[in-house]
Amino acid sequence: MRALLALAALLAAGCKGNGTGVHWDLERMLVQPRYRAFGESRFFADSRMMRPTPEGAVPARRAPPESAVPGAFVDGRYRDSIPVPLTLELLRLGRERFDIVCAPCHGLLGDGASPVAAHMPRRPPALLTPDMRAMPVGRLLRVVEEGYGLMPSYAELLSPVERWAVVAYVRALQLSQGADLAALPPAIRAEALRRLGAAPGNAR
Repeated sequence: MRALLALAALLAAGCKGNGTGVHWDLERMLVQPRYRAFGESRFFADSRMMRPTPEGAVPARRAPPESAVPGAFVDGRYRDSIPVPLTLELLRLGRERFDIVCAPCHGLLGDGASPVAAHMPRRPPALLTPDMRAMPVGRLLRVVEEGYGLMPSYAELLSPVERWAVVAYVRALQLSQGADLAALPPAIRAEALRRLGAAPGNAR
């Protein structure tokens, strides 16, 4: 038994790299041999440590199929209108992504009321305020892409089309939560009045 313990101790000492200047235990990784950025390398023929990008490499964050989707700016200013076709499918996509990504903090109605928001040190703003309604859609998109305040960027979770879909759905929420009855189509206005229990002549 003592012989086995002695052999184990000898092997453990050998793993330390005694006499070589190299320590292989993980706690000493900071002192292991390594190259510095932009340093010289004796391994490559051109002596450069940092290697050129392989031909044909594609950045992981780029989405080639959607590279033509317009961004938040036009002529150096925030866009005032959504540049992708506004379809029912786009709004459905926006609602799906909003409910997953945005609603936990901003609430399903965009009113900032949610269990998560109630326990935050600084509650997220409601998306239905006059200031938010007046905000250009390009600015809304930029917030989704870059984050703001405690809100992180969601560019990694939402594709370019999905970002515009979320912005479109936010606009739909703002309209649905503050629409003027007089501006609604007659059939929808009549249904709204019926659900509100108001007589057509008393509605404003």
